[in-house]
Amino acid sequence: MMNYTKYRPYPTMDMPNRKWPGNTITKAPVWCSVDMRDGNQSLEIPMNLPEKLKFFQFLVDTGFKEIEIGFPAASDTEFEFARCLIDNNLIPDDVTVQVLTQSRPHIIHKTFEALKGAKKAIVHLYNSTSTLQRDVVFGNSMQETIDLAVAGAKQIKEEAAAIPETEFFFEYSPESFTGTEMPFAVEICNAVLDVWEPTPDHKAIINLPVTVEHSMPHVYASQVEYMSKNLKYRDNVVLSLHPHNDRGCGVSDAEMGILAGADRIEGTLFGNGERTGNVDIITVGMNMYMQGVDPELDFSDMPKLCHAFESFTGMSINPRSPYCGSLVFAAFSGSHQDAIAKGMHWIEEKAPDTWTVPYLPIDPTDIG
Repeated sequence: MMNYTKYRPYPTMDMPNRKWPGNTITKAPVWCSVDMRDGNQSLEIPMNLPEKLKFFQFLVDTGFKEIEIGFPAASDTEFEFARCLIDNNLIPDDVTVQVLTQSRPHIIHKTFEALKGAKKAIVHLYNSTSTLQRDVVFGNSMQETIDLAVAGAKQIKEEAAAIPETEFFFEYSPESFTGTEMPFAVEICNAVLDVWEPTPDHKAIINLPVTVEHSMPHVYASQVEYMSKNLKYRDNVVLSLHPHNDRGCGVSDAEMGILAGADRIEGTLFGNGERTGNVDIITVGMNMYMQGVDPELDFSDMPKLCHAFESFTGMSINPRSPYCGSLVFAAFSGSHQDAIAKGMHWIEEKAPDTWTVPYLPIDPTDIG
């Protein structure tokens, strides 16, 4: 494999005073499911309207309070789904739907048409900011890239003001964040925030997507900490992450990103998403659970979750997937079987306050 010479190592972050390695996760982030958009667009056969409606209710039942329902300006199907949820009053009062839009005038306008009548909604604006995208795809300078983001932010603010009956929240993603120079990422996010002027009662969301995983997760965590320290209006900003899994580190990116100051995670059930997938919210949530932290999502019937996901998406779950695979609590080694059996007897006899069974990090009955 001599072609390795055409690749270059990803640069590290020079942050000698980084704080995140000494932090711990003590509470669940705000979860936003992107199964209906990022997950659905990755399927060979996307869900139809009845399947989407059932899946939406399934996500609500699982406990998600923020759900990205699609890209309404992308197709009639996406637009109709948003209208169906709103016109039929299918969105619970404690759930906020989110929609995605590029920073293009006609797409932003169509997005707001899709949301008329909603009680609450997050409008998620993005444009690509990386060096590669600027040079190869768009041929834009840094300033032209900022101008595009600011124009979209201004239009979103104006369109929202014209629909006062809906409570709108704004989100911005510098798409391909991990390929963007960090000072420039701060500059463009702050330019958008200057337009939106978030307040304590009406915070803005800044989302830092790992559109493509380029680095080890500790580097991403330092980038997140850098952004957290340098964003304007930080107390009025919800710092969000959207990890993908190209290097197989999506879960680590999310966990270390939370240590670095992130307040919110966008991901999918079982990591379904384009290419190698999005961060698996079930694994991140169950990792918290295993450490004694309430994930604030209901994973108490994992077989039901698995069956529903597979029936809605046509995807299959690997039997060795953490927590949810059919074989993750099975032991075929005699020494493992012996240790587990002794651990179960110990639990029955001693009734300790904490789980103490060798080879089983959690009690399988906790997830059905």
